[in-house]
Amino acid sequence: MSTTTAHDRAMPRSGPDERLKRAQQPFWNFVMDNYFRMEMDGWDRLPADPSLLIGVHSGGSLTMDAWTVALQWHRRFGARRTLRPTAHDVLMAAPGVGDYFRANGVISPSAKAMAAALEDGDDVILWPGGEQDAMRNWRRRDQAVLAGRKGFIRFALRAQVPIVPVATVGGHDTVFVLSEGRFLARWTGLGKRLRGATMPIVAGFPFPLAVEILPMHVPLPAKIRTELLAPIQLDPDPAKADDKAYVDAMYREVQGAIQTGMDRLAARRRFPVFG
Repeated sequence: MSTTTAHDRAMPRSGPDERLKRAQQPFWNFVMDNYFRMEMDGWDRLPADPSLLIGVHSGGSLTMDAWTVALQWHRRFGARRTLRPTAHDVLMAAPGVGDYFRANGVISPSAKAMAAALEDGDDVILWPGGEQDAMRNWRRRDQAVLAGRKGFIRFALRAQVPIVPVATVGGHDTVFVLSEGRFLARWTGLGKRLRGATMPIVAGFPFPLAVEILPMHVPLPAKIRTELLAPIQLDPDPAKADDKAYVDAMYREVQGAIQTGMDRLAARRRFPVFG
């Protein structure tokens, strides 16, 4: 006899809602193919076993280059192989937004949540640069920004999973970040409250000029190019997570791989937005 209670039934599902993902797929496929004209390559480089994917994401508070990776993944694999994207805890706690993210399989970037996903046989994608990456000035749109955050190296060592770098360009042409607004974040105190260092000033549609704490723009139809790069195998000794020199070296290798990939993709761009 089932012992499921009303409380249990009310608890959110830990995995993605496949019915929701299938229902929204025609819309997102149209957006990716016709609005962002997305190209995504490198599928053959994915290891057979679960991996930690590490990338950059751009476009202010609406990082469409990150969201489209998860959508492309689901389009390719369906329920056969699940990718668990990560999102800032502030977003995960937001009413409506957090619920939608969780229904699509998004998890907290905590070591506990990511380890549980990997143990379930899922892949995980993380953007270590966080808001400093997403809010970087438009002039640095093709720069890999991991913000010196090396916890993902230590995590991958302890979990004994390979790292798959992900290069992408075009997301930062969906809105123009004129200033990262670091002074504003400090002056108002909002940066500390929101656990971030930036309050970007953006130019986009429909507002030619706006301070973006919450989404204040509709993403422009910039062409997004993304590539899964060759996996990086870490030392089989988890104790290397406490070796600062080794962690620093692997951080530089991952960041360098992403930067090289971004340089290659950016060289194919002829004009901002138009691609």
